[in-house]
Order: sequence, then structure tokens, then C-alpha cells
Amino acid sequence: MISKELRLHEREVKKVLQKWKPFFSYGIVLNSIKNKVWFARFAIVIWWKSVDCNVSRTFFRRRFYDFIQEKLKTEELNASTDYVFVVKKQTKLNRKNQEALLSFQKDLGFLVKKTQK
Repeated sequence: MISKELRLHEREVKKVLQKWKPFFSYGIVLNSIKNKVWFARFAIVIWWKSVDCNVSRTFFRRRFYDFIQEKLKTEELNASTDYVFVVKKQTKLNRKNQEALLSFQKDLGFLVKKTQK
């Protein structure tokens, strides 16, 4: 898990979603905007239609924050940028399905590579 200061609050997420620069993958959309602090901040939005229960939502949210923590260690993400990852409604996430977990990780990796360009 990443520290609280690296997470976006609800008001900040709304700001990023209003003034966004999108990057698309099969199951996730990444919205990013420059911020005024010297470090990157992150959030993930998982629709209730994408998961079967709140336990799955929490599971994938934690996997997301673990993935981000690894990328921060390798410095693959731009500093001073706010990132909001939005899982598409038609994407079905199930924590017991290995394929869903692999596609989630693959989409996150693709979007991180896309922001480096």
C-alpha cells in the first residue's frame, strides 16, 4: 500500500476527471493532469457493475496500490502528476478468476508505459 499523501481525495479525483488527458486500454482508462506538488498522486475508480461484491473491489484496489508502489520504487511514473485509473463498466473483475487478475495487471502495465512517452 502507498502512503496517504500519495492518494487523491474525492474532490481531487473529480478535478482530474473534469480536466483530463486520457489513455485507453482494453479494460481501464487512465486520466492524468499536472499538479502543483513535487510528487505523483494516485486514485482508482472501480464501478459497482465491474465487481460482484465489495470484497472484490477492495482486493483489486489493494492490488492497484501494490502495483503503484512497485512502479514508484523503479521511478517509472512522472512526478508532479495526478493519475486517476477508471475501470470500465463492461470489465468484469473477479478475485477468484486468475485471468481477470492477469488482465488487470497487464492493463495497468500498458498504461504506465504509455504515460512515459
